[in-house]
Amino acid sequence: MSKMTSNDYMAREGKYGAHNYHPLPVVLEKGEGIFLWGVDGKRYYDFLSAYSAVNQGHCHPKIVKALCDQAQTLTLTSRAFYNNVLGEYEEFITKYFGYDKVLPMNTGAEADETALKLCRKWAYTKKGIKENQAKIIVCEDNFHGRTITIVSMSTDPDSFGGFGPFTPGFVKIPYNDLAALERELQDPNVAGFLVEPIQGEAGVFVPAEGYLKKAYDLCKKHNVLFIADEVQTGIARTGKMLACDHEGVHPDILILGKAVSGGILPVSAVLANDEIMLCIKPGEHGSTFGGNPVACRVAIAALNVIKDEKLEENAERMGKIFRQEMSSIKSDMIELVRGKGLLNAIVIRNKPGKTAWDVCLAMAEKGVLAKPTHGNIIRFAPPLVINEAQLMDAIKCIKEAFKLFE
Repeated sequence: MSKMTSNDYMAREGKYGAHNYHPLPVVLEKGEGIFLWGVDGKRYYDFLSAYSAVNQGHCHPKIVKALCDQAQTLTLTSRAFYNNVLGEYEEFITKYFGYDKVLPMNTGAEADETALKLCRKWAYTKKGIKENQAKIIVCEDNFHGRTITIVSMSTDPDSFGGFGPFTPGFVKIPYNDLAALERELQDPNVAGFLVEPIQGEAGVFVPAEGYLKKAYDLCKKHNVLFIADEVQTGIARTGKMLACDHEGVHPDILILGKAVSGGILPVSAVLANDEIMLCIKPGEHGSTFGGNPVACRVAIAALNVIKDEKLEENAERMGKIFRQEMSSIKSDMIELVRGKGLLNAIVIRNKPGKTAWDVCLAMAEKGVLAKPTHGNIIRFAPPLVINEAQLMDAIKCIKEAFKLFE
């Protein structure tokens, strides 16, 4: 049988898989550290990190070992019984982030859904809001996942178009707008404010300095829960363990996912203190796979790697170099360079034959993988294990790609 080509693999996905993604035309078969290899043997720098799930690098040996060791012992019990790993993980992650309790789930969207339920339950049992009256403030251009409830608070027609009727109870305000937040907080039925510390899917939109702290203080003033979705921005991606750490904000509810497992398998977590977390009683929320022993071992290993390898500091240092180098590119296509740590973006002035997609195709040819978002923005988020020599080599490839469009 003849060896399959990249086109064969792509055609097979197109024939048998749902058409809910539009991938770059690259077929990958191997990953190690900051590199990916295609089925044709070509090596690439990964500058997407599976949307920041692979912060620790591809197939990190310590995380893979934790996976393999536990997978040969016990994989799943469900939460119908206790197991000998979950409590260890719960103690580890709550102390790691400074909370009383964790509720383990699998995906980022599930974690967001969990936080929404937790917030509403707290509103009715602790704040005294009447049943079914609780409101949660969200931001325009947000991205928290793709469930029906989450797209109910989206302002992106691609996310919500054709999927109604929608879940009520959300108030949408502009991101980075404290006046709008303060206005809505006057409503006594507001229970929570759900926010991304940096809007990743919207194109790495970094709010004004002080926005998160002032928003947090306003929430405290009005007895409203400050809920931070750090699924993409957390786990050292922005140069601090959490993006909220840049402003000394400790969210009432913290949502984590993606890099909690180093990209090895789906692991997410919702953290809160007892006053909030214990509002949910047995039978009111859960997941068959949430908190499974393999996920727990993997998450402990993945979070240890972040601290052991000082990936916060590396992300901070490499991010500054990256933004400085990108800002030095003389191209009429580049409108703006922005970001924090190793979560960065370039806003492109799209013209016929000179779009963000075209640039990404050219970068792939040069050996760097990144992906456009919102049509005209390229996100750059390499694994946090990247060193300066590797970063500069990848930057050289990116610059060469932009030169093709002069």
